[in-house]
Amino acid sequence: MKQDQLLIKEILGGKREAAASLYARHERYWFRLCLRYGRNRSEAQDIFQEGVVKVFEVLDKFDVERGTFANWSNRVIVNEALKYLKKHQWQQTFEDIETVTDRADMSENILEKITAKELTTLIQQLPLGYRIVFNMYEIEGYSHKEIAETLNISVGTSKSQLSKAKKMLREQLKVLF
Repeated sequence: MKQDQLLIKEILGGKREAAASLYARHERYWFRLCLRYGRNRSEAQDIFQEGVVKVFEVLDKFDVERGTFANWSNRVIVNEALKYLKKHQWQQTFEDIETVTDRADMSENILEKITAKELTTLIQQLPLGYRIVFNMYEIEGYSHKEIAETLNISVGTSKSQLSKAKKMLREQLKVLF
């Protein structure tokens, strides 16, 4: 049995120290995930707290047959981040356009020069709609169809938000380098 699976079994059996161990194993990644969705560290901490509580509330729903705990818990955290953002700052965030014109990707040379912390800071500066779609597509691996269904937007809007986010990130990176 994998370490996470063993800890989950112990948690569901009532062992509190197992919950602390599972939390310790994943807290850094979960918090970095929240940093990408929040505008700043304080907002990320709020998202993190709500997300972690939700992970442990629905832990009994984790199914090892459907994937890893890390992937499952990340989805739970992303869903909580989206709930938080909807509740606190979601006013007409997404712009819909029929075509996506700017598809050029960021240069790998620039990405090799930037740290994860610097990239997170740049992502935090994106407008909310851009930030959400960029995170969901590029980092979490959602498809445009999944993003559209989750956010109740069109696939075209998802694609346009991603394109605009990448364009804005490229412009920010040009200024840095």
